[in-house]
Amino acid sequence: MTKYSIVRSGSEYLVQAGKTSVLKVSSRRKAAKLVTDAAVLLQQEPATAVETPISIEREAPEVP
Repeated sequence: MTKYSIVRSGSEYLVQAGKTSVLKVSSRRKAAKLVTDAAVLLQQEPATAVETPISIEREAPEVP
């Protein structure tokens, strides 16, 4: 598991994964909330596959 940290850079905060900066936000509180939310999402089980494929094709217009 990657270690996350929040580092101040001028008037902004950088969220780092290891030594790599991955996110820049304006407040420390927002940075902490985003790291917490991401950790919760990473711990969840992946969603199951949908049995029927979803179509995103455009429907043909009805002609009278």
